[in-house]
Amino acid sequence: MVTRFRAYQLGTKGSSFSYFANGRFTVIEGRLNAINRKTLLAEMEICGVTHADDLHVTSWDADHCAGSELESLLGLVRPSRIDCPGYVPHTVNGDTCLDIIEAYRHEMRFSNRGASVRQITPAFIANLDYARDLAFQDTYHNPVHLSAVCDNDNSTVKHFRRGDFNVLSLGDVESTFIGARLRRLRTLRRETDVMILAHHGADNGFTTKKLLRHLEPTLAVCSSDFANMYSHPPMAIRELLYKENVRLMTTKTGDVIVKSLPDRPGIYRAINLRTSSTQASSVYDFASKKNRLLAMNDDSLRQLYVPPRRFPR
Repeated sequence: MVTRFRAYQLGTKGSSFSYFANGRFTVIEGRLNAINRKTLLAEMEICGVTHADDLHVTSWDADHCAGSELESLLGLVRPSRIDCPGYVPHTVNGDTCLDIIEAYRHEMRFSNRGASVRQITPAFIANLDYARDLAFQDTYHNPVHLSAVCDNDNSTVKHFRRGDFNVLSLGDVESTFIGARLRRLRTLRRETDVMILAHHGADNGFTTKKLLRHLEPTLAVCSSDFANMYSHPPMAIRELLYKENVRLMTTKTGDVIVKSLPDRPGIYRAINLRTSSTQASSVYDFASKKNRLLAMNDDSLRQLYVPPRRFPR
């Protein structure tokens, strides 16, 4: 079955992604406007789904989950499960999003599918089972504790591992301590193909040479509006990615589509589209790390994955 990841152009600041693997469709971030609505529907049609299995929100900031858009998004994709940030929102937008999610959960109680809501708190992560051997389940890596100083560092970090290539979602984290902790995780090094740049690629000390050399992603994706005031990603980050041989694609120019190729096992293709077009501005093929792992024998895999890592029940 084809694995697909898509980064959606919004025409304004913010993030919107989806990941489809093993028949499971996940919408990442709570954004929906006139621009990404059409492309999200088109992506769902390509994947052959009528609703999302999951809505994964990394932050209560309005550029990740907009209270003015969330109700429409839920009505459109009808997720069966919602993963919420595990920190208490400190904004009207965050409170509004929580209210909308609770109303949706209550409404879905009377449907055939229902809907569950999970808050990704430090307690949630601490109570996850351990992943042994090569169990390709999605894993959560932040927050392991909540910061009272910086809500960005309370963003959910999730590793999407179910497909033919893996995607690391970093939300808005910016702490160098979080970066150091992530560098120690073996699964991230051995299985990260696509990395969504943290905080839209900001040069805030998180995305460093050490981090990139540990993760060794082949593709970095930046969700950024062409006219954004912060010029994400800045030249310093672009140059760093270039020096570390990490290809960069951004939603400034159009949607980014990453897909496995059924006729070429172990290869995935990344396409950066032109704005409001199905024409590509750039296309690159990469080898998935997972394909190399699957070629190893069981004993070698067990040695690679000690100590074990966590994955959800």
